[in-house]
Amino acid sequence: MKSYDLIIIGGGQAGLSVAYFLRRSGLDYLILDDQNEAGGAWLQYWDSLKLFSPTDYSSLSGWKMPDTKDEYPLRDEFIAYLKAYEARYEFPVQRNTQVVQVSKEADLFKMETNQGDFYAKTVVSATGTAKNPYLPHYPNQEAYQGVQLHTADYRNADTFRDQNVMVIGGGNSGAQILSEVSKVADTTWVTLDPPRFLPENIDGRYLFHQANASFFDETTDAFNRRVSLSDIVLVESVVDGLERDVYHDVRPFASFYIDGVIWDNGNKEAFDAVIWCTGFKPNLKHLEVLEVVEDHRIATKGTRSVKEPRLWLVGYGYWTGFASGTIYGVGKTARDTAREIKAYFKKRS
Repeated sequence: MKSYDLIIIGGGQAGLSVAYFLRRSGLDYLILDDQNEAGGAWLQYWDSLKLFSPTDYSSLSGWKMPDTKDEYPLRDEFIAYLKAYEARYEFPVQRNTQVVQVSKEADLFKMETNQGDFYAKTVVSATGTAKNPYLPHYPNQEAYQGVQLHTADYRNADTFRDQNVMVIGGGNSGAQILSEVSKVADTTWVTLDPPRFLPENIDGRYLFHQANASFFDETTDAFNRRVSLSDIVLVESVVDGLERDVYHDVRPFASFYIDGVIWDNGNKEAFDAVIWCTGFKPNLKHLEVLEVVEDHRIATKGTRSVKEPRLWLVGYGYWTGFASGTIYGVGKTARDTAREIKAYFKKRS
């Protein structure tokens, strides 16, 4: 039975970032990835998705993403970069391997997968959130007979032509998808709170600046409140939507009915489809047997599990480091994780 020093679960931006900082460590490690090609979760996102930061802030550690035609890279351009990044550093990746469960066997972690069992002394889980879409529950939701799909399943607007479509969610995905769908369909935008559009000169770069400062510098920018991943960046599709005046947000409805929704005032409105742009929860189901998951999180010190100190979590969001769920932000936590793993094996040698 072969056992590795380390297995990294997930070959997306978080897993590759950890591998980058381990490439000269001498450790025997393997990346298990459930996709059939490089690209991670980006392979599942909609066709026209645009990143909300320029290439300089859409790059992984060590190698800058090549400049793109437009300021903000397209999904396919970033996938091409991930493929080139993985090939450049020749990371050991096994494809089409889904980790179903991680357990302990003697002093090793046992990874049960669709390709057999794998064993390792340490584990980095970097599965992110894309496989665990979040759908809020509304009264009578199961009675609604129209189409319901999450951002994770949306590809393009073609299937919604000439329909009445509700888009739920006030973040970047909701704004970009609403702009696209509104070109071919009648749309209604439901958000919990009034959406916040960033000024034209503010984009995702400021999310990463906040990793080192709590507020913007008041001397250089009057926009000095805390920024949020839910603030909407003015990429081209959003600017187009603003120019067409499609962003008329309304607050949530009371319940569903068979053909659509019932608003708080009792009025019924029929909808052919509902697109849920309501985000994701961490994908941690494979770790539940270890009894470390509580309320969709794992208690960590940095990225290291408190209850299981040979387990690290990278790329899941702010509880594993500010902006660690973003392309640019994951590098800092990946570097610290790799440093801790190398220190663990050095202490044992």
